[in-house]
Amino acid sequence: MKKILATILATTALVGTANADDITEFRIGILGGENAQDRMNSYSCLQDYASEALGVDVKLFAPADYNGVIQGLLGGTIDMAWLGASSYAAVYLQDPEAVDVALVKINLDGSYGYHSIGFARKEAGITSLDDMKGKVFGFGDPNSTSGYLIPSVEIPSQINSTMESGDYFGEVKFTGGHEQTIVAVFNGDIDGGVTWADAQGNWEDGYNSGALRKAVDAGLVDMNELVQIWKSNVIPEGPVVLRRSLPDDVKSKMTALVDGLYEKDADCAYGVAAGDTLGFDPITHNAYLSVIEARKAKIGG
Repeated sequence: MKKILATILATTALVGTANADDITEFRIGILGGENAQDRMNSYSCLQDYASEALGVDVKLFAPADYNGVIQGLLGGTIDMAWLGASSYAAVYLQDPEAVDVALVKINLDGSYGYHSIGFARKEAGITSLDDMKGKVFGFGDPNSTSGYLIPSVEIPSQINSTMESGDYFGEVKFTGGHEQTIVAVFNGDIDGGVTWADAQGNWEDGYNSGALRKAVDAGLVDMNELVQIWKSNVIPEGPVVLRRSLPDDVKSKMTALVDGLYEKDADCAYGVAAGDTLGFDPITHNAYLSVIEARKAKIGG
């Protein structure tokens, strides 16, 4: 099967009318989750490898919010991005032909799921959602899977209420992203919030990978001062996507580069994948059908 696939890819590259020589630059979008400079630093190694592989300038874009990456992919100003599942659903629902699903991050146990994690500051005495009644709850970004979509679907059924301010929580607010939520809870600006993690490894490390791990690595928080108060069901990790209209050999080279990044440079893979992982493996659109339906029902697009 691998030989057949290799033959098809080789033939496509030979007979295709467009190839890497037809692009003058390649643009990688980086979703929010930490401050823009840290995101750029984490991806700088991938930027260098991609430039070497493609023979063109590679630019990184770290918009202020998730929608900046979504619109960049839809408008053709971003060529590749690692999206959350809900952000991919947003792209697909607006234009099913915009991008191709390529790869997914693999956890240390071989799975590709992760969780939305609810957390609070330990000294506040909050240990569960029951203790959050009447308090301030923080979402990250409206286009985030773990920072909005999944908790906004799962939490209401557990608290028998809505997520509207004043119904159960005293106030529900958007912080702007995962890092902002983590810092806001840690600093006591809000009482609790949600972010993403693989939920594997040790709590004090921020788990093996995810926004909590990145916050620990950046020295922003001490996990011993935070406590987990809720965990979602397993969420399919979001996909690395490539703009469909790119030349075939560009897509093949970038897919191969990210697929082999862990073996090529484990430190680089750590930064790109937000922590300890086994790298990236192929995945298809069908893995995200349930998230697409959930987003359509909750948000509409």
